[in-house]
Amino acid sequence: MKDLIKLLFCLTLCVLTTFKAKAQATPKLQMNPWKQDQLIEPQVLAGLIESKKKITIYNIGVVENIKGAIKMGAASDSANIVKLKSALLKVPKNQQIVIYCGCCPMGKCPNIRPAFQLLSDMNFSNINVLDLHTNIKTDWIDKGYPVD
Repeated sequence: MKDLIKLLFCLTLCVLTTFKAKAQATPKLQMNPWKQDQLIEPQVLAGLIESKKKITIYNIGVVENIKGAIKMGAASDSANIVKLKSALLKVPKNQQIVIYCGCCPMGKCPNIRPAFQLLSDMNFSNINVLDLHTNIKTDWIDKGYPVD
Protein backbone atom coordinates (compact mmCIF):
# COMPACT_ATOMS: atom_id res chain seq x y z
CA MET A 1 0.00 0.00 0.00
CA LYS A 2 2.85 2.40 0.88
CA ASP A 3 4.48 1.65 -2.47
CA LEU A 4 1.24 2.46 -4.29
CA ILE A 5 0.89 5.77 -2.44
CA LYS A 6 4.54 6.63 -3.24
CA LEU A 7 3.98 5.79 -6.89
CA LEU A 8 0.82 7.92 -7.10
CA PHE A 9 2.59 10.79 -5.34
CA CYS A 10 5.52 10.62 -7.79
CA LEU A 11 3.21 10.47 -10.80
CA THR A 12 1.20 13.44 -9.55
CA LEU A 13 4.39 15.40 -8.93
CA CYS A 14 5.67 14.60 -12.45
CA VAL A 15 2.40 15.67 -14.06
CA LEU A 16 2.26 18.94 -12.11
CA THR A 17 5.91 19.72 -12.88
CA THR A 18 5.33 19.08 -16.58
CA PHE A 19 2.28 21.38 -16.68
CA LYS A 20 4.12 24.13 -14.80
CA ALA A 21 7.15 23.91 -17.10
CA LYS A 22 4.94 23.99 -20.19
CA ALA A 23 2.98 27.00 -18.86
CA GLN A 24 6.21 28.91 -18.19
CA ALA A 25 7.62 28.10 -21.63
CA THR A 26 4.53 29.34 -23.48
CA PRO A 27 4.91 33.09 -24.19
CA LYS A 28 1.95 35.18 -23.16
CA LEU A 29 0.40 37.14 -25.97
CA GLN A 30 -0.24 40.76 -25.17
CA MET A 31 -3.76 42.11 -25.49
CA ASN A 32 -4.15 44.60 -28.32
CA PRO A 33 -5.89 47.87 -27.43
CA TRP A 34 -6.56 48.62 -31.11
CA LYS A 35 -9.25 47.24 -33.38
CA GLN A 36 -8.42 45.25 -36.51
CA ASP A 37 -9.48 48.16 -38.75
CA GLN A 38 -6.88 50.38 -37.05
CA LEU A 39 -4.03 48.32 -38.49
CA ILE A 40 -2.44 49.64 -41.67
CA GLU A 41 -0.48 47.38 -43.99
CA PRO A 42 3.04 48.43 -45.05
CA GLN A 43 2.14 48.70 -48.75
CA VAL A 44 -0.79 51.00 -47.91
CA LEU A 45 1.38 53.31 -45.80
CA ALA A 46 4.09 53.32 -48.49
CA GLY A 47 1.43 54.40 -51.00
CA LEU A 48 0.25 57.21 -48.71
CA ILE A 49 3.84 58.43 -48.30
CA GLU A 50 4.41 58.30 -52.06
CA SER A 51 1.19 60.23 -52.75
CA LYS A 52 2.30 62.87 -50.20
CA LYS A 53 -0.96 62.57 -48.27
CA LYS A 54 -1.04 64.54 -45.00
CA ILE A 55 -0.22 61.91 -42.43
CA THR A 56 1.79 62.04 -39.21
CA ILE A 57 4.04 59.05 -38.58
CA TYR A 58 5.74 58.39 -35.25
CA ASN A 59 8.63 55.97 -34.83
CA ILE A 60 8.00 54.86 -31.25
CA GLY A 61 10.80 52.27 -31.22
CA VAL A 62 14.54 52.05 -31.63
CA VAL A 63 14.51 51.12 -35.30
CA GLU A 64 15.20 52.71 -38.68
CA ASN A 65 13.10 55.71 -39.61
CA ILE A 66 10.40 55.36 -42.23
CA LYS A 67 10.48 58.33 -44.63
CA GLY A 68 8.91 61.34 -42.95
CA ALA A 69 8.50 59.67 -39.55
CA ILE A 70 9.20 61.56 -36.35
CA LYS A 71 11.60 59.59 -34.15
CA MET A 72 10.36 59.53 -30.56
CA GLY A 73 12.39 56.68 -29.06
CA ALA A 74 11.12 53.56 -27.33
CA ALA A 75 7.63 54.19 -25.93
CA SER A 76 8.31 51.63 -23.20
CA ASP A 77 10.51 54.35 -21.63
CA SER A 78 8.35 56.81 -19.67
CA ALA A 79 10.54 59.76 -20.73
CA ASN A 80 9.73 59.01 -24.38
CA ILE A 81 6.00 58.78 -23.61
CA VAL A 82 6.26 62.29 -22.11
CA LYS A 83 8.09 63.42 -25.26
CA LEU A 84 5.36 61.88 -27.47
CA LYS A 85 2.61 63.48 -25.39
CA SER A 86 4.26 66.87 -25.77
CA ALA A 87 4.52 66.43 -29.55
CA LEU A 88 0.86 65.34 -29.77
CA LEU A 89 -0.35 68.55 -28.09
CA LYS A 90 0.34 70.35 -31.40
CA VAL A 91 -1.52 67.81 -33.58
CA PRO A 92 -5.23 68.10 -34.49
CA LYS A 93 -7.30 65.33 -32.88
CA ASN A 94 -8.62 64.17 -36.26
CA GLN A 95 -5.19 64.03 -37.98
CA GLN A 96 -4.31 60.59 -39.36
CA ILE A 97 -1.53 59.26 -37.15
CA VAL A 98 0.47 56.11 -37.77
CA ILE A 99 2.67 54.63 -35.07
CA TYR A 100 5.20 51.87 -35.56
CA CYS A 101 8.08 50.14 -33.86
CA GLY A 102 9.23 47.04 -35.71
CA CYS A 103 11.87 45.94 -33.21
CA CYS A 104 10.24 42.50 -33.02
CA PRO A 105 6.94 40.78 -33.84
CA MET A 106 3.98 42.93 -32.76
CA GLY A 107 2.77 40.36 -30.25
CA LYS A 108 5.96 40.85 -28.23
CA CYS A 109 6.62 44.55 -28.84
CA PRO A 110 6.92 46.59 -25.62
CA ASN A 111 6.48 49.95 -27.40
CA ILE A 112 3.33 49.89 -29.51
CA ARG A 113 0.75 49.45 -26.76
CA PRO A 114 1.87 52.34 -24.49
CA ALA A 115 1.98 54.72 -27.46
CA PHE A 116 -1.41 53.58 -28.75
CA GLN A 117 -2.92 53.89 -25.28
CA LEU A 118 -1.60 57.46 -24.98
CA LEU A 119 -3.16 58.42 -28.32
CA SER A 120 -6.47 56.87 -27.25
CA ASP A 121 -6.38 58.59 -23.87
CA MET A 122 -5.75 61.92 -25.63
CA ASN A 123 -8.87 61.31 -27.76
CA PHE A 124 -7.24 61.06 -31.17
CA SER A 125 -9.81 59.72 -33.62
CA ASN A 126 -7.71 58.55 -36.57
CA ILE A 127 -5.00 56.25 -35.14
CA ASN A 128 -3.31 53.52 -37.13
CA VAL A 129 -0.71 50.94 -36.13
CA LEU A 130 1.66 49.84 -38.87
CA ASP A 131 1.15 46.08 -39.12
CA LEU A 132 4.72 44.77 -39.05
CA HIS A 133 4.37 41.03 -38.48
CA THR A 134 8.08 40.24 -38.19
CA ASN A 135 10.07 43.48 -37.89
CA ILE A 136 10.89 46.69 -39.73
CA LYS A 137 13.69 45.10 -41.77
CA THR A 138 11.64 42.17 -43.09
CA ASP A 139 8.30 43.92 -43.51
CA TRP A 140 9.45 47.37 -44.70
CA ILE A 141 13.12 47.79 -45.62
CA ASP A 142 13.55 44.48 -47.49
CA LYS A 143 10.45 45.32 -49.56
CA GLY A 144 12.03 48.55 -50.76
CA TYR A 145 9.64 50.92 -48.97
CA PRO A 146 11.00 54.42 -48.28
CA VAL A 147 13.28 55.16 -45.32
CA ASP A 148 15.13 58.32 -44.31
